[in-house]
Amino acid sequence: MGLLDCLVGAEGRKSIKRKDSDAGEAGKALEELRGSLYNELRTAEGAKRQQQRFCRPVVAMSFNFFVAVGIILTNKLVMGKVGFNFPIFLTLIHYTVAWLLLAFFKALSWLPVSPPSKTTPSSSLFTLGAIMAFASGLANTSLKYNSVGFYQMAKIAVTPTIVLAEFILFRKTISFKKVLALVVVSAGVAVATVTDLEFSAFGACIAIAWIIPSAINKILWSNLQQHANWTALALMWKTTPITISFLVALMPWLDPPGLLLFKWDINNGSAILVSALLGFLLQWSGALALGATSATSHVVLGQFKTCVILVGGYLLLDSDPGPVSLSGAVVALAGMSAYTLLNLKESKESLNKQIPMQDPVSKTKSSENGSDGSTVTNTTNEV
Repeated sequence: MGLLDCLVGAEGRKSIKRKDSDAGEAGKALEELRGSLYNELRTAEGAKRQQQRFCRPVVAMSFNFFVAVGIILTNKLVMGKVGFNFPIFLTLIHYTVAWLLLAFFKALSWLPVSPPSKTTPSSSLFTLGAIMAFASGLANTSLKYNSVGFYQMAKIAVTPTIVLAEFILFRKTISFKKVLALVVVSAGVAVATVTDLEFSAFGACIAIAWIIPSAINKILWSNLQQHANWTALALMWKTTPITISFLVALMPWLDPPGLLLFKWDINNGSAILVSALLGFLLQWSGALALGATSATSHVVLGQFKTCVILVGGYLLLDSDPGPVSLSGAVVALAGMSAYTLLNLKESKESLNKQIPMQDPVSKTKSSENGSDGSTVTNTTNEV
């Protein structure tokens, strides 16, 4: 110890103590940060704040966009090359895998806390779970019996349905400029997909029946997250079992016979499993996007995917959809850009309204009075 003291010296010992103290303070600060983050996730309000903090609208919609493109390609493989032509059962596999993953998160305490039951009626959760089964199941069935173009044409009708339903349910209105932008988007998508309108009578009925559940599903997801402190994962955990039970009931009515004759092997099973994992990510990313934006914005995002795939195929893959379809896609993208800019402008204006503008005169008075707060308070009360 004496040799160490000689080599290090008094200043060296002080430096070592300071370093040990700094390391101890850094470790203490890290533990406090972990503890505060854990406590934040233990309440519904804190979990919602964390979701809003880390998942901004641009992040949520980008996440949903890339996952949606991936699952479109995967489902084409599953229903085409693999030959798994059972859309309701495929949707059931998606939600079953999602529920198993959520149960795993729950066991590891990674699942955000749900709001108190008294804040959200159980009937609302049951309704959302049931509608989600019809919206997802009928969407996949429509894709099976109709062309992609007719499916997109049916999706156009979801936009005015959402606007009308939000006005009836919540008295929510949108500006005239937004209405014009949505009309441009719808017209552009209609022109872009008009060359691919193959459908059957049964497929057309399925597409029409899908419109209302799809609109209500998006509205409920958005409303419960934005006004009832629900996070995407917590809401998925509560509603997925209900959705699974309704999908089981829909299978005998909408799926064709022959499920037990399907050839299960490693390749087919792997493709279906990848589709199911992407289905979980699609549900999660869609819920995040609905919580961060609105139901109408989410529909516009879906139409944006169609136009990007159409234009991207022409530019990168030498596909030739024709000048009419390309012109419609460009017009739709222009309308989407205008709608996005109007949303950003309204968000900025609402944020400025939330920040109170301080009067310079009152600010001067408060600085002159200094610590004499009681005098200012009494004067204000008298006035």
